[in-house]
Amino acid sequence: MFWRVTKTVLILPGTVLVYVPLLIHYLTGGWPFGGPVGGVVAWSVAVILAVPALALAATTMRLFVDQGKGTPAPWDPPTKLVVSGPYRYVRNPMLTSVMVFIIAEATVLNSLALLGWAVVFFGLNTVYFIFSEEPALERRFGSVYLHYKVAVPRWVPNFRPYQAPDSA
Repeated sequence: MFWRVTKTVLILPGTVLVYVPLLIHYLTGGWPFGGPVGGVVAWSVAVILAVPALALAATTMRLFVDQGKGTPAPWDPPTKLVVSGPYRYVRNPMLTSVMVFIIAEATVLNSLALLGWAVVFFGLNTVYFIFSEEPALERRFGSVYLHYKVAVPRWVPNFRPYQAPDSA
């Protein structure tokens, strides 16, 4: 399982949070290939954003592994539907963590281009979720997922936690 998760992290979050932002920042003339980065306020805001984002990412990945018996990777998805922890409030907390982390990167690097990457990434994932992931979840988990999908919003968290039906 360690290698399955490590491979997933290196490929998925690695690409979205490290490789693409470095390329964007390099192409727009930014650090580490240019001058100094941000200031105390930018660093403070970035840390305030990044720490909870990383904690949320770690929590959601752990749930996928422990409860879902899979990984966040489309090639190795969970075999059990995860509806606990942050998933009780919103269907895509993992993407929320990634978006907040990209915004933290854009803040510390003072990069509108990285903010643009956040918007593009969000748009691409929205299309992917609607047309690929959600139909796949409906096929794999049937009425259990449909009930969850109706009760839990895709992006904006509920204040009231999801209660799975007794059959879930």
